[in-house]
Amino acid sequence: MSERWISELTRQGAEFSDGRVATFAEDTDAGFSALQNGAVLCDLSHFGLMLAAGDDAATFLHGQFCNDVLSLGEGALQWNGWCSPKGRLLVTFPAWQGKQGIYMLPPRSLQPAIQKRLQMFVLRAKVKLTDESDSWIRFGVAGAKAEALLRDITGAVPADDMSTLHTDLGRIIRLSAMRFIVVANADNAIDIWSRLATNAVKVGAPVWDWLSIQQGVITILPETQDAFVPQMANFELVGGVSFKKGCYPGQEIVARTQYRGILKRRMVLAHLDTPESPKPGDKLFSDAFGDQAAGEVANVAAAPGGSGFDMLVVAQIGAITDNNLKYAAPDGPAVIIKPLPYALPVTHAIA
Repeated sequence: MSERWISELTRQGAEFSDGRVATFAEDTDAGFSALQNGAVLCDLSHFGLMLAAGDDAATFLHGQFCNDVLSLGEGALQWNGWCSPKGRLLVTFPAWQGKQGIYMLPPRSLQPAIQKRLQMFVLRAKVKLTDESDSWIRFGVAGAKAEALLRDITGAVPADDMSTLHTDLGRIIRLSAMRFIVVANADNAIDIWSRLATNAVKVGAPVWDWLSIQQGVITILPETQDAFVPQMANFELVGGVSFKKGCYPGQEIVARTQYRGILKRRMVLAHLDTPESPKPGDKLFSDAFGDQAAGEVANVAAAPGGSGFDMLVVAQIGAITDNNLKYAAPDGPAVIIKPLPYALPVTHAIA
């Protein structure tokens, strides 16, 4: 993380924990309220920034990742992921085509190992992988007024969800109607952030985590690496998988899961009322599975108003349908299933 950026955030009241902004002085209830009526700002330095440059960059990544990298033209954005030979996700991230090559935004906790492992497969391809995390500032803008506030400062924002726009001040990424990412150099980032902060509430990373959970998009973390084929995590439902491209690590298993109807687990949005936060990788149980775990927590964040925790959980479809998941033990607290923002396939629909 840029020392200059850290100093600026600290001056504005940021409190850091585990390499990310945990909170600001005006966080957290004010942040949730601002999402409905205004906008929030969130540092995203806990996500790394990786660049693949060179003549063969797109072709190389296309042969490694589960989405159609060759379709990434200027302005396009896609969810993407890298699978193990077992077809299970090692990392997930948004990716886009920039002036220097293809940029990826994986969790910083995974980036060094992912980049090192990916480099092993470059061989004679004309590709250079670099860590750009300290070269460019990343922060999020979200809420009902996020688009209007950004447009006032940058002059324009991407028109469509899952698209990007290069402006004189930096790149603006639009994840959804109310959620944006700004990638800019330190001078421009501090300028944009400071101008936005006059009308937006500064929040910690847990609020951004909560937004991702509400959107139903998984973030693979160290605790859940190599645990889920993409369909278990609904990754194909958010556009993260192409079934028309050629081979990539784990492709046979991903395709067989899709076309042979052998999927036994799905991801759902859930809520848990406990005083202590659950953690990614924590086990879930169900009556039909006895002492055998029926699922696990993927992502978690504190819910608005201090009322427990919202989660993305991956669990047996039967246990989800029966709606009797328990946290941590067969007789543990009840896991309350909530609606996702997108529909599950009919065969996996939750009543």
